[in-house]
Amino acid sequence: MAVSRWDEVPSLNNLMAAGNAPDVCLTYDANLIANYRDLGGLYDMQPHIERLMPDLKRFLGPDPSLPGRDLIYRNQDIETKKVVSIPARRMNVALNGTFIRKDWLDKLGLGLPKTTQEFFDAMLAFKEKDPGGVGKEKVMPFTLLSNFHMGVDIITDSFVDINLSPKDRWINLVAGRHYLWPGYKEGIRFMNKMYNAGLINRDFPLNTAAQDLERDVKSGLAGCYIRDWDHAYRDSPGIYQDLIKNIPGAELVPIDPFTNSRGLASREAYDPAGVNFFIPAFSKNPEAAMRYVNWLSRDENKRFLQIGPEGVTHDLVNGVPKLKPATGLWIQNSPQNLDYTISVNGLDVGDPELNIKVLANSYTVPPQLIIDAYNVATKNTWTIPVVPVTLSAAGPYAVTLQDKGNQLVTEAVTCAPGQFDRIWDAGMADWMASGGQVILEERKAKYTE
Repeated sequence: MAVSRWDEVPSLNNLMAAGNAPDVCLTYDANLIANYRDLGGLYDMQPHIERLMPDLKRFLGPDPSLPGRDLIYRNQDIETKKVVSIPARRMNVALNGTFIRKDWLDKLGLGLPKTTQEFFDAMLAFKEKDPGGVGKEKVMPFTLLSNFHMGVDIITDSFVDINLSPKDRWINLVAGRHYLWPGYKEGIRFMNKMYNAGLINRDFPLNTAAQDLERDVKSGLAGCYIRDWDHAYRDSPGIYQDLIKNIPGAELVPIDPFTNSRGLASREAYDPAGVNFFIPAFSKNPEAAMRYVNWLSRDENKRFLQIGPEGVTHDLVNGVPKLKPATGLWIQNSPQNLDYTISVNGLDVGDPELNIKVLANSYTVPPQLIIDAYNVATKNTWTIPVVPVTLSAAGPYAVTLQDKGNQLVTEAVTCAPGQFDRIWDAGMADWMASGGQVILEERKAKYTE
């Protein structure tokens, strides 16, 4: 059963409420799983893992974030020992990327920005000099979506106190947002400065769908944007491909400019534990579902699903598989059939170095663009600490807090500079009163070294 990535929460809620959810369901939303668990809606796999899922256990291996623990037991409840969800193994931990029109920089005689100030200056030059010739009333130095959380943390996190301890980083991660981290507010203030300088598209609050941002870049109006590390080069939505068709000579390249107080550009990387799968408690075939996921985890099955047969879904180029379009029964409905290979997030052909080469070959853009974007996104990375405790408080509040948070940062970015502190402080007080404080107190109480 296919569900849009952007609609997974309401879709799963409807399917679970109606008792129509598939035997195996996937979601990235840990709070959603916690809510289903607390409502008694999930099947406990723990008694059968060793017997029914030996191949999955072997493939997932040890948990790199929790020494002495296997990744298959990452989500195990410490008190009850139940396992109601299991993560996939994330092969590629690259998270976000910043893409800029290099041809615009070249016309202005500017190099790729290497600091936050150089980034700001480049955006200002884009606005004032309009190197793309699109018209000073149309040019968008930087474009983003109304869902401010989508990628822009790479900017705001660079303002966070670099001495923030792993403990405080974890405790203050409320509803998946970084708002409570010391210094984050200053990151939003920087975005407010950009907006009031005319460097951010004025109507970004109306950009509610990914297609809105993609349109800005494809049409040649935007000089820079942030999304997933490879977003610019994917066949879908085809941003780079459409851009060079619309604007011959255009170049869109990754940059790494957002420096912290020590002058170092660093960024968050994905946790090695990826998308989680669960089995609804009303499943009539829970053990069969576990056997199926285990079967998918075997190397030969996983590899075949991801790259298919040679000559049909891939060719060998200098010994490296290169995926190619297929039709009919061999068509891949998602890149490397990732929607089918439940136990793995990302391409896995058995060797990390070969993985990135195969990955780069799977795009229709020059492979070096992919390699460059990957290298930027995996340089000087950090991850959110993992604390093996069971959390429940966020479940009823998460969606409300995320919606209110999006509204707050939009208001804080678009307000007059003199109103910024009042709007942010009042908004955060309301945010905390709307469930944030409850979640924070639970995280404080349950933190363990």
